[in-house]
Amino acid sequence: MSQANSSEADSNVWTIGRLINWTNQYLSDNGSDSSRLDTEILLAEVLGCERIMLYTRFEEDPGEQIRSKFRELVKRRAAGCPVAYLVGHKEFFSLKFKVTTDTLIPRPDTEDAVQAILDLAKNNPSQVNTIADVGTGSGILAVTLAKELQDCRFLATDISEAALAVAQENAHSHGVIDRIKFRVGDLCIPLQGQTYDIIVSNPPYISETEIEECSRDIRDYEPQLALVSGPTGMEIYQRLVPEAQPLLNPGGWLVLETSPMLAPTLKETLEKQGYQNVDIKQDYTGNPRIVLGQV
Repeated sequence: MSQANSSEADSNVWTIGRLINWTNQYLSDNGSDSSRLDTEILLAEVLGCERIMLYTRFEEDPGEQIRSKFRELVKRRAAGCPVAYLVGHKEFFSLKFKVTTDTLIPRPDTEDAVQAILDLAKNNPSQVNTIADVGTGSGILAVTLAKELQDCRFLATDISEAALAVAQENAHSHGVIDRIKFRVGDLCIPLQGQTYDIIVSNPPYISETEIEECSRDIRDYEPQLALVSGPTGMEIYQRLVPEAQPLLNPGGWLVLETSPMLAPTLKETLEKQGYQNVDIKQDYTGNPRIVLGQV
């Protein structure tokens, strides 16, 4: 083969670098606002390697079997399916969590709820021994806090048995299953019979109107049960805030994630219910995100 023919053949090989460049543009054209990241996560998944290793393998031909698996994932991503569901996991607080379509996809915003509780525990180490996570989903709050607060005991609840099963898997994989009890049920019903130093929740707070305006990734794929509260977005809070109050130990805290639009109203709701020291914490982008109050 002549040098010219060899170069022509090489240009037709779907190397890892060429796959990344083409898919990045394809996903961008199909509505992804994180097309490069999506591409790399999906390709690393089918290759069974860390994303960083892709950069050392740009000239490699991964072979037709890998390309076929990759193409199928890319098609589903272009149709709107979130990357986390395609690969079956998502990182949160530097930990890898299993996720399924029965659970919300963990978001960086929720890490602020973890940090708020770690701050409470640091300031009052002897007063934070029992924590309940209401609406645990994939278990990110309970499991992450159990990793960080190794002397605490936890209860994680969810109305969805399927979500609770995922949370149990994550607790097992991170070695904290022995310190977390799991109960199925609506809001604070599974908490009855015990009191807690902290009750934390990231409940549904999207209104029925807002969900229609969400991206298709959220609207069409993530569980509506974990997203939509009702006509205003405040419906779950209006039940949870009074339910949690008698289940908190004296000096205990209710810690809630919310949207920036609802934070002032939620703060007022806690104050009217008689919570003390009610405060709003900002997230990493400077938006009001965490509302907490003490009994």
